[in-house]
Amino acid sequence: MGISALTPPTAEDIVETVLEFPDNRLLIDLCGEFDRNLAQIEHQMGVHILRRGNRLAVIGDKAAREQAAAVLRSLYARLESGRAVAAGDIDGAMRMGRSAADAVAGDQIELFTPGVELRTRKKPIEPRTEAQKAYVENLFSHELGFGIGPAGTGKTYLAVAVGVTMFISGAVEKIILSRPAVEAGERLGFLPGDMKEKVDPYMQPLYDALNDFLPAKQVQKLLEEKRIEIAPLAFMRGRTLSNAFVVLDEAQNATAMQMKMFLTRLGEGSRMVVTGDRTQVDLPRGVPSGLQEAERILKGVRGVTFNYFTSKDVVRHPLVARIIEAYEADEPPG
Repeated sequence: MGISALTPPTAEDIVETVLEFPDNRLLIDLCGEFDRNLAQIEHQMGVHILRRGNRLAVIGDKAAREQAAAVLRSLYARLESGRAVAAGDIDGAMRMGRSAADAVAGDQIELFTPGVELRTRKKPIEPRTEAQKAYVENLFSHELGFGIGPAGTGKTYLAVAVGVTMFISGAVEKIILSRPAVEAGERLGFLPGDMKEKVDPYMQPLYDALNDFLPAKQVQKLLEEKRIEIAPLAFMRGRTLSNAFVVLDEAQNATAMQMKMFLTRLGEGSRMVVTGDRTQVDLPRGVPSGLQEAERILKGVRGVTFNYFTSKDVVRHPLVARIIEAYEADEPPG
């Protein structure tokens, strides 16, 4: 069964929208322990939500009520489909709800459809913003995709999730993850150990993403079988990467020559994703970023897609978005 709005807003001066939820068990899950899910929506959307039996009354101005009602409908539909609702899912629904509100320009917001879901061995992954959703869709439909934007926007995380999904489905035979081994400002000096031990610190974020999607033992087995490879960008030279899902992370630290070398490794049956943040270039002064050059040269090339993220797409701690905005505001004009 679905849900219905018993008192839909008909004029600007109406201050309450009442929603009815037929399944009381799902309503309990929607509200969360001690109504913490409702509190999260109230705090971030500027409304009050009152529970009256199997109904929720949303109180606030017209635009906020409609957005909050859309979020509640979406989360309830999610529960009806058998999926859980966690804090991150609520955050994603609110972001999508705001995008839906902007799209209809003030008309009553309808229940927006569930987004793209990526199936990994550990958990399903869903985009939490419209930019993330478009990014994931483009990674499935294009052979080469670029994800460009600030830290915390899910560029690498979602790219690896798409790669794992395609690997599990048999669409590709291996996953190859790479990064330029460039120090982020500080000099690390001589590192002891064999080659793997020397480069692993640079690759750790890629290991972290993989371990979020696959059991640790499976990751280790696939690494041993070389069905998953994690290697510095320099190790890609001379290879043809066929039937693989290939990710180049931190691409702003690739030189123009390295970027061209990497992009021309693409082989039959492969997909390639390049992610980077143009504001965090760690190359020596005067060395141009290969990411910026590739962006300029490849715009408009068939089969290549560019997706851009802003501070609004940050899905880490909310303070990260405010930090990025503060730094952007401090940048000199031009």
